[in-house]
Amino acid sequence: MFSYISLEERVPQTHPLRKLRAAVDALLATMNREFDAVYARRGRPSVPPEMLLKALLLQILFSIRSERQLVEAVNYNLLYRWFVGLNIEDKVWDHSTFSANRERLFNEDLARAFFERVKHTADWAKLTSDEHFSVDGTLIEAWASHKSFKRRDDDQTPTEGRNPEVDFKGQQRCNDTHASTTDPDARLFKKSAGDKARLCHMAHILMENRNGLIVDVEITHASGTAEREAALAMLGRRDNKNKRATVGADKGYDSKAFIKGCRKLKVTPHVAAKDKHSAVDARITRHEGYKTSQKVRKRIEEAFGWIKTVGGLAKTKLIGQAKLTGQALLCFATYNLVRMGSIGGWWDAHHA
Repeated sequence: MFSYISLEERVPQTHPLRKLRAAVDALLATMNREFDAVYARRGRPSVPPEMLLKALLLQILFSIRSERQLVEAVNYNLLYRWFVGLNIEDKVWDHSTFSANRERLFNEDLARAFFERVKHTADWAKLTSDEHFSVDGTLIEAWASHKSFKRRDDDQTPTEGRNPEVDFKGQQRCNDTHASTTDPDARLFKKSAGDKARLCHMAHILMENRNGLIVDVEITHASGTAEREAALAMLGRRDNKNKRATVGADKGYDSKAFIKGCRKLKVTPHVAAKDKHSAVDARITRHEGYKTSQKVRKRIEEAFGWIKTVGGLAKTKLIGQAKLTGQALLCFATYNLVRMGSIGGWWDAHHA
């Protein structure tokens, strides 16, 4: 007996992933030049980069913990096979394919190209604002332990045993004298006085205020000034730079340097004022939009919460700031697609 199974027939016409796949395929079709530049011409036949990228989108959407589990799920899940473009008899690639192509395919340049195309789609659909923004930063825990945070002048003599005991009590450890041997880009940092210091990176995003879509992403070393510096960099890259704009921000951005930098960029800084020694004056708070910006800016936490709980970025599994940047851009691009689907009514409650 022969049984012919069509994956196209197995996926319901009302399934929300149908519209998402159509949107993603349309975006990827515009990236042929970028893919051709990195496609391997020698050696064994390469897995099409479009398939690998769509598989990573599935990993983010369905909170799959590892690429090994992702490949296993694509192998037996007909919905995942259909989404990435595999037939039922096609062999799934090995999980090591993602690691082998990390720097070539999933780098910051390609990830940002995909992110920008998602953003331009939102612009074309008139879902974004080019006048009102919000900015904030968050910590992403690095894939490194406190034991790897050693003095820079340490001779790095290997210790006996795989996981030796280490006592940090009484030691003064700071980023000026110490560095992680596992992830040199990680920094020991805490965002609030009551928090514990962790080895981490810092992620910054610029959100437009109309529908809460993310329009820019920046990954930096964790420091006390990184949020303000990254915010100015992202505001300087925004579209329509000659157009007046506003940006909402929390008290961490209340500094003379940030407010002065915003004014140079023709941006009115709607920054929450500190209780003491605030740089925010009546020229800022007198605007009617100030209270609105302060209310809307809190929606930016939804994006951070989504990438950490759904997207798996509470703690990165990659080493180095460059790889994390690519991962973060893909996460926020996926978040925008999900958000656009919610606005456009793509998602059916029966399949959520």
